[in-house]
Amino acid sequence: MIVILRENPDPRQLENLTRWLKSMNLEIHVSEGFHQTVLGLVGDTTRVDMDLIKALDIVEDVKRIQDPYKNANRKFHPLDTVVDISGVKIGGGNFQLIAGPCSVESEEQITCIARAVKEAGATMLRGGSFKPRTSPYAFQGLRDKGLKMLIAAGKAVQMPVVSEIMDISQLDLFADIDVIQVGARNMQNFELLKQLGKTTKPVLLKRGFASTVQELLMSAEYIMSGGNPNVILCERGIRTFETATRNTLDLSAVPVLRNATHLPVIVDPSHATGTARLVPPMALAAVAAGCDGLIVEVHNDPPHALCDGPQSLLPQTFAELAKKAAKVRAALRD
Repeated sequence: MIVILRENPDPRQLENLTRWLKSMNLEIHVSEGFHQTVLGLVGDTTRVDMDLIKALDIVEDVKRIQDPYKNANRKFHPLDTVVDISGVKIGGGNFQLIAGPCSVESEEQITCIARAVKEAGATMLRGGSFKPRTSPYAFQGLRDKGLKMLIAAGKAVQMPVVSEIMDISQLDLFADIDVIQVGARNMQNFELLKQLGKTTKPVLLKRGFASTVQELLMSAEYIMSGGNPNVILCERGIRTFETATRNTLDLSAVPVLRNATHLPVIVDPSHATGTARLVPPMALAAVAAGCDGLIVEVHNDPPHALCDGPQSLLPQTFAELAKKAAKVRAALRD
C-alpha cells in the first residue's frame, strides 16, 4: 500500500500518521519527490482503513499495490535510484560502461586490459576470480589471488572494480571490491542475497537464464528488504529454444524494468550472444532501449583466453563500441 501526501504536509499530522501506522507493525519507506511525498507501507496492510487515511488533510490518495515486491517498486519510489560507486554514479540519467576480462588470469593480463578499457571509455573494471563453470574441469578462476590482482589493477587506473561472488563464505574476501556481482546461477540463492542485504556495498544482480522479470525483482527485494538499497539489475539473456546464440537477449526487459522499478538497469550483451561479432550491435540496441549501462567482456588475446574467449572483444573493438554508444545516447537526447 502507498500513501500519497499533499504538497508541504503538516509535520505534526505526518508524525501522528506515521506513529499510528507503525503501531500496526508496518514498515514505512518514505520517498520524497519534487512535488509529492510517498509513504510505502510494507507488511500486513489488511487492517489499514484506507478511507480513514484518505480523510486526513495531509493525504492526497491511498492505493493498494498488488505487486509482491515493495522496496524495488517504482510506485513506492517514483524517482530513479542513483547508485554511487566510489564516485561513479549509475542510474537517473547516469550511464556507465563496465568492461574487462571474463576472468583474471595474471597480474600482467588484468593490468594491460584495465589500461586499455579505461582509455577506451570504460568507467568500471570487471574481472572474475571465482568462476561458476558448467564443467568441473574448466578454469575455475584464481580465487582470492585474482581478487587481489583485480583490486590492484583498479587502483592503478583509478576505476571501481566489479567481481562475482559465489558463496556466503567468500563475503569477507570482497571487502575491497566496489561492486559485488551475483551471477545468473545465484540469482535465487536467497541465503546469499540475505547476507548481501546486510551490507551497504552495491550489488550487481544478474537475471537468471530461466527467470522471469518478476523473479528478478523479487531477488532484488531480498537484498533491499535487508537494508541495502544499492542494487543494479542486469539483463544477460535467457534460455530459449534458439541455438544461434548462447542465450536470447531479452531487450524488452529493459523498458519493462524501467517502468516497474526505480533501480538502475544494465545489459550484458557478451553472455547473451556468446559471439564477439554480435556484441556491438546488441549493445547498441540495448542503449537505444534505454539501459543505464553495459557490462562487456574485453580481452587482449581472446583466442587464448582461459574463459569465454569467443565472446570477448578486443580493446580496439570496445573503443569503437564506446564511441558509437555515446552517439546513440546523444541521438536519444535529441
